[in-house]
Amino acid sequence: MLKKVFGSAVFGVEATTITVEVNVDSGIGYHLVGLPDNAIKESNYRIAAALQNNGYKIPGKKITINMAPADLRKEGSAYDLTLAIGILTASKQIQAENLERYLIMGELSLDGSLQPIKGALPIAVKAREEGFKGFILPSQNAKEAAIVDGLEVYGVNTIKQVINFFDKGELLEQTIINTRKEFYKNLEFPEFDFSDVKGQEGIKRCMEIAAAGGHNIILIGPPGAGKTMLAKRLPSILPPMTLYEALETTKIHSVVGRIKDSGLMAQRPFRSPHHTISDVALVGGGAFPQPGEISLSHNGVLFLDELPEFKRGVLEVLRQPLEDREVTISRAKFTVTYPSSFMLVASMNPSPGGYFNDPDAPVTSSPAEMQRYLSKISGPLLDRIDIHIEVTPVPFEKLSEDRKGETSVDIRKRVTKARAIQTDRFKESDLVHYNAQMNTKQIRKYCLLDEASKELLKTAMERLNLSARAYDRILKVSRTIADLEGTEAVNGSHISEAIQYRSLDREGWLG
Repeated sequence: MLKKVFGSAVFGVEATTITVEVNVDSGIGYHLVGLPDNAIKESNYRIAAALQNNGYKIPGKKITINMAPADLRKEGSAYDLTLAIGILTASKQIQAENLERYLIMGELSLDGSLQPIKGALPIAVKAREEGFKGFILPSQNAKEAAIVDGLEVYGVNTIKQVINFFDKGELLEQTIINTRKEFYKNLEFPEFDFSDVKGQEGIKRCMEIAAAGGHNIILIGPPGAGKTMLAKRLPSILPPMTLYEALETTKIHSVVGRIKDSGLMAQRPFRSPHHTISDVALVGGGAFPQPGEISLSHNGVLFLDELPEFKRGVLEVLRQPLEDREVTISRAKFTVTYPSSFMLVASMNPSPGGYFNDPDAPVTSSPAEMQRYLSKISGPLLDRIDIHIEVTPVPFEKLSEDRKGETSVDIRKRVTKARAIQTDRFKESDLVHYNAQMNTKQIRKYCLLDEASKELLKTAMERLNLSARAYDRILKVSRTIADLEGTEAVNGSHISEAIQYRSLDREGWLG
């Protein structure tokens, strides 16, 4: 007897429906076809034990299972429940009248209990698009899938519940979530707050500008100056995620199985990979592609601590995602694209010894060592970093102060207001949403300078030996400073402040 059961495969951040055809006929054998990986091939052992421990069995007949489309590779153990229900219905051990109306996924334990799966959210989105009535999956993933409206989501703990649902008509408890309510409930404030930072008023101002315009930023300073502490607090002043951004971010984290009980991510992600990371782990990929750290940072912050310690090849893969806001991974048989619109925050010591330009510490690095150290960061990568700022250690007097600094809530209000101005400015564009994304044409249109400002910028570039790459970056940052002040025109004071944030372009750093 032939029966069809439906599952799903995730490629990139999109799902594809898989039709599992199970045919039970006279003879002996178990044949599983349709490009399954080893985890799926091993499923018959898990299924056999789970069925036996729940009063059922794999029939001693010829079982042929095809996973269509047969030319699409399937991977993972999430098809266990799909295959098991298909075998039970095809062998007439249970009846299932409405089987074709449900999409079924879940990994089986030997006792018949279910383990969570990856990619529940994109699978649920696809199930709704294709007109399925419901989605049956492990209870651990139910909240995540229930974010999708218009689809009945049933979280189950054991295969016995699924069998009784189809065979005996026992009701399953539907998981229902008010997506907007869940989103705003989870919109709590981050754990790290700028009020905890002593001193560093200039650096906090710089971080505010970076957050307001979406600018990439690099912090240069000796060990212990507070670079990591400042970077960790940047998400606390970024504008709150919109519901659309939250759904988009949750989708990516769902694919790698990182969604917990909350279901919907409401906080902007902050990712901080170690400098030993490989280029595949950073950008994504592998034999069966998975999102990398830069995609997991989508709509949030990617923090690279000790930037020159990362391998040169790893840093170079950042260039295309920073420019295009997405990552495309190509293999012989398929191509997947992951979104990767993130803010890059990097930190570095000014020299191998860490204390270059510090009058209170001896310089222990030779010029050749300095050059080797700084040359690890390529010019094209620096082209994509708008703000360079030097971080100096906080003096004892500031550290011992009882007075708390300005809170992240207050800073975020100004940042959100500036972002609203930019949203209105670029409302006609689908690709540009804030100042850091402006192209050359938009820079010329929205960063008009009077003669005095032009002369100031020209003088600064000549006297400070600023490189040509600094010109557009200064204008973009100036535009953001003007937005924070609520002024339409970019004037000399905005230009002057933006010039301060180009440390690595000055002679004596990278030449």
